[in-house]
Amino acid sequence: MLRTIGKRLLLLVPTLVGLSILLFLWVRSLPGGPAVALLGERATPDAIERINSLYGFDRPLLEQYFTWTGRLLAGDFGASIETSRAVTEEFFRRFPATIELSIAALIFAIGIGVPLGYWAARRHGKFTDHASVVLSLVGITIPVFFLAFILKYVFAVQLGWLPSDGRQDPRIDATHPTGFYVLDGILTGEFDAAWDAILHLILPAIALGTIPLAIIVRITRASVLEVQNADYVRTGRAKGIGRGTLRNRFILRNAMLPVITTIGLQVGLLIAGAVLTETVFAYPGIGSFLAQAIFARDYPVLQGFIIFIAIAYALINLMVDISYSFIDPRVRVS
Repeated sequence: MLRTIGKRLLLLVPTLVGLSILLFLWVRSLPGGPAVALLGERATPDAIERINSLYGFDRPLLEQYFTWTGRLLAGDFGASIETSRAVTEEFFRRFPATIELSIAALIFAIGIGVPLGYWAARRHGKFTDHASVVLSLVGITIPVFFLAFILKYVFAVQLGWLPSDGRQDPRIDATHPTGFYVLDGILTGEFDAAWDAILHLILPAIALGTIPLAIIVRITRASVLEVQNADYVRTGRAKGIGRGTLRNRFILRNAMLPVITTIGLQVGLLIAGAVLTETVFAYPGIGSFLAQAIFARDYPVLQGFIIFIAIAYALINLMVDISYSFIDPRVRVS
């Protein structure tokens, strides 16, 4: 197990090196440049030259790249051109918000997707099975930003049931020791603040979790259909094994490997793909800040945030691989 983990961690090195090269070249191909975005109407040739000299943007690309990677290895991700704060500080200020939103979206996707996929597989060929397939196709094809606007307009603007933006009502004076608003409300006993944070999570979590929900339904359905027709399941059924045991130990446990793989990939995509959802709901996470950084050509923020997200994505996939051995003994033996 430790050898496998070590190999996977070593594979991260060439992956991150390749990503850093592509990221560096992509960021510098953005039109305009950070000096123009920062100076705005004051972007005279002299001012642009002064900004480029200050941040080193006038040096050769190869020199800029090695300077940047050298700072990364030293733990220095630079400072935001817009806010002048360290990139690491900006990231960890907003990371809890995105993690909280991603967890809420994942709970929504898994809590509905796995039971619905199993239910559809058990009723294969019937109306409920066809309906789940159609709904999953709709969920995959509907754009996230469009669904977010619809949810916001219906449930926040028209009905007024849920808040339309932000993480918490500004009138609530709550303390946030960890940055996770729901957890903070529970730890400090400020349950009204925790409930308000949950209400602010509902609409963005549904918008962000709809595509993972649709994918999980389809993967669960296909996996359960394959497993429930396997020889060992038919043998267990013939021996009179109870329905609950057959479902939990024979079908679901063996059908979960591809589902867990899908869930692991979706966790990484949720963290990386929260840009549109957070922008629509004015949710102060890393996604909305990344969107601002793109418009501002804030090179250090774009480079630092994407590297952080890539590392998180790779570590999540490593955790998924490790979880296989706890679910399927065949993986543990191999």
